[in-house]
Amino acid sequence: MKPLCRDTRSKGELTKERILSEASRLIHKKGFEATSISDLVEATGLKKGCLYFHFSGKEELSLAVLEKAKADFLAFLDSILVGRTPGARLNNLFIGILGAQREMGFSGGCIFGNTALEMGDKDRRLSSFVRKVFHDITERVRKVVKAAQIAGQIRNDVPDMILARHIVMAIEGGIMLTRLEKTERPLKDCIASLRVMLGLTK
Repeated sequence: MKPLCRDTRSKGELTKERILSEASRLIHKKGFEATSISDLVEATGLKKGCLYFHFSGKEELSLAVLEKAKADFLAFLDSILVGRTPGARLNNLFIGILGAQREMGFSGGCIFGNTALEMGDKDRRLSSFVRKVFHDITERVRKVVKAAQIAGQIRNDVPDMILARHIVMAIEGGIMLTRLEKTERPLKDCIASLRVMLGLTK
């Protein structure tokens, strides 16, 4: 019988992770401006001084939340951009995004899209961070699009970067409407139209 794995993280590391987890949940639900330090104190059960020990202020905490969200999402993206062929990888991208929204109960939307809408004109650091996230996401999609074009699985009369940006933008819009309507139909319709636009068969 194998021994149980012990959690070797320190108490401070666990506390910081707890703060980040609760902050992520609140920000995803309420947004950055509507989430206060008092909300975090109530959600974590920690004293305000403890929060400031780990994070100098709300701006540092907000960036840490986005950093964690970026790492988590890019890992998720890599896990669904898989398949025997580039076309299969694109199909799995669409299936994976829809599945993730179903698991979330069509609530919360995309934290990066939410941040762009809420803070794009208000906070240069946050908007710059999110712009870089979308660049990284688009570049991952672009590589698969390019491979699918070379394999003759999708149209090749439009540059790969334009198609990749269109895929990312369309999915973001589909997620937003899915959140508003609390049904998968907008995102499913979005994905169906993307398949037609790309000339991608299942």
